[in-house]
Amino acid sequence: MKFKLITIFISVFVIFISCDKLLPPAPEESEILDGPMENLSYEQRLQFLRGDDAFNEVFTKESGLGPIFVANSCASCHSGDGKGHPFTTLTRFGQDDTTGNKYLNQGGNQLQHRALPGYKPETLPEGASHSDFIAPAVTGLGFLAYLTDESIIEMSDPNDANGDGISGVVNWIEIPDYINPSTSAISQNGKYIGRFGKKASAYNLLHQTVGAYNQDMGIASFFNPIDVYSNLEIEPEVSNQTIYDLDFYLHTLKAPIQRNQNNPEVIKGKVIFGQINCGSCHKETLRTGYSPIEALSNKEFHPYTDLLLHDMGSELDDNYTEGSALTSEWRTPALWGLGLSADSQGGQYYLMHDGRARSIEEAILFHGGEAERSKNLYLELNKEDKNSLIKFLKSL
Repeated sequence: MKFKLITIFISVFVIFISCDKLLPPAPEESEILDGPMENLSYEQRLQFLRGDDAFNEVFTKESGLGPIFVANSCASCHSGDGKGHPFTTLTRFGQDDTTGNKYLNQGGNQLQHRALPGYKPETLPEGASHSDFIAPAVTGLGFLAYLTDESIIEMSDPNDANGDGISGVVNWIEIPDYINPSTSAISQNGKYIGRFGKKASAYNLLHQTVGAYNQDMGIASFFNPIDVYSNLEIEPEVSNQTIYDLDFYLHTLKAPIQRNQNNPEVIKGKVIFGQINCGSCHKETLRTGYSPIEALSNKEFHPYTDLLLHDMGSELDDNYTEGSALTSEWRTPALWGLGLSADSQGGQYYLMHDGRARSIEEAILFHGGEAERSKNLYLELNKEDKNSLIKFLKSL
């Protein structure tokens, strides 16, 4: 009997070891976007995990979904915390001027194109302009959240005073009552600096989170108790604690880690990136101000963005505005994590605000307006230099 038990134990052990060898190795941290930033306390890691659960929660009719909606979970639009796929495209609608959205009483500013059985999905109001948005990656957002208003304003150049053809501007937005601006926030005529979203129309990550629950999933909260279908106030369908946990999760997702930094071609590509003036908008290095989250306080980071609006030319003019952002103006997207974008998009790149570019080079060629000169300088590069630049961008 004893011999038989030993034999069984050895057999199970051998099977376990064999199966372990068949499993793929764990990916390097630089090869994935999700995961917490370093130096969080034990309590902060617990809150991060609760936020992770909230991010992946799948809502149903019973838990408050809809009745009209875009998606049934955060993760369905941000797989692996990365960029979205055209299948989960968001459609925003409104107007072509900056006088304010005229369609808020008709379900604006986001189209809920799916519905529970027995309900009809929303349709675009007659006369409304609209634009399609691909969901962005959500990693590293805490660093952008704690970049100071002063730093953003210092990078702006509305009148192109330095004559480089780049005139990034701030999107001054009205903020909802539940937002308490930071003590260092700068306001202008009662408006504050937007920094999140394709047109920088969200003030902070709480603003973004509450809006996503309501407009993406039809989930009412204490902060926004309005039902997207009836336009009436209803009881909250998600707790305040869950909102705070998800907000914390978005703040403390790690920043994307650059890969192959010492590769000679990557190094050469980075030099070319600077030579053709891409860094005028895609700022490599920024620094946070004070944050109550110590891991984010006064930290240098490398997002390759200035969080400003830039005129991108007629080809990217979607005839749609948000806040003070004009129809052809878009917030500079952070380039960190760019090389991993296809991993969350089914192996195919879908870049620019609406996913129209199917490669990094195609995204470059869609640049116009303030970026026209940089695009033309790219076109003048020889094939080897273009390849080095693309290799650098894929390393981010």
